[in-house]
Amino acid sequence: MTEKKTPAASGKPMFYDPTEHRIRSFVTRAGRLSTAQARAIETLGPQFCIPYAKAPLDVEGAFGRSAPTIFEIGFGMGETTAKIAAGMPDKNFIGVEVHTPGVGSLLKLIGELGLNNVRLIQHDAVEVLTHMIAPASLAGAHVFFPDPWHKARHNKRRLLQAPLVGLLASRIAAGGYLHCATDWQDYAEQMLAVLSAEPALQNTTEDYAARPDYRPVTKFENRGLRLGHGVWDLVFKKR
Repeated sequence: MTEKKTPAASGKPMFYDPTEHRIRSFVTRAGRLSTAQARAIETLGPQFCIPYAKAPLDVEGAFGRSAPTIFEIGFGMGETTAKIAAGMPDKNFIGVEVHTPGVGSLLKLIGELGLNNVRLIQHDAVEVLTHMIAPASLAGAHVFFPDPWHKARHNKRRLLQAPLVGLLASRIAAGGYLHCATDWQDYAEQMLAVLSAEPALQNTTEDYAARPDYRPVTKFENRGLRLGHGVWDLVFKKR
């Protein structure tokens, strides 16, 4: 991934990717890599990290088994991913994250918990979905607490918009699900509108869903709930 860009002389907006002709929904932050995270990348990365390639991924080969596969966009520091994977050993989990400290953190958790059902790809999730994930191959997809880009002028950079939702829906098998969560109400409203407008998806409830038991409450989320902040879960099924 590239570092945060300054506007080009041609007048292209910040974060404009000339190779993809789209605005990125993230900024690659340097972040400090701890000694433990660096060690996890060095020792566990070769086993659990999958290099990005413009070619379909052999999921069964990557995991050494055939199992329902869940795809997660932006796992952050990996605590939620690790807990969910530990609670669902019968499922495969592919986590995509652009930030190196997060990759190191999740690898460290994989080692501590002895997880064998998680694989990581450090790359742009849109490109991974487009080139590496076969249509109708996923049992589900998770997008938890994506960057809200809360300033109105930045709302266009939000991840959950029609093109990505359509792409995700095309990769989820019939009967599979898409689970999103946010702690920003206006983003929740946008998510609900965009997901509801995708003809391949159907809401599992009238609007927002109760938090499924498999999604743990994070420390950050607990702190927000104590301060009276809301959290909105959306769970849609593939028709």
